[in-house]
Amino acid sequence: MSTTTVKLNHINLTVTDVGASAAFFELYFNFKTIDVKGNNMMAILEGADGFILVLMADTFNRDGNNVYPGAFHIGFLVDTHNAVTEVYERLNAGGFAAGQAPGSLRGGFGFYFTAPGNILTEVTCLSKN
Repeated sequence: MSTTTVKLNHINLTVTDVGASAAFFELYFNFKTIDVKGNNMMAILEGADGFILVLMADTFNRDGNNVYPGAFHIGFLVDTHNAVTEVYERLNAGGFAAGQAPGSLRGGFGFYFTAPGNILTEVTCLSKN
């Protein structure tokens, strides 16, 4: 086993509307857009922890595909039940129907919803209370 530190630092996601998706991740998940290429063909966002989220127009994909496998999703980890509930309430207040209310989720507490760009998204905390 190698002793080299390896850190996942970015992910590219294809979305149907780069501008709307970027604005969503900025507003609800504290990302900051650091670069936009073309006419909203690609946006590069950075999270507070340095993680890079690249949003690409679905037209970059062969056949314009932006469909992910059924179980594919991204996840945000927060510290407490209250933080999960706060995100859920902010999403609903902002017009993003977050679906089922937060509840027990694999030993933690959380919920799933579909973010702009057709991205299944999880918000969860690992604590039991």
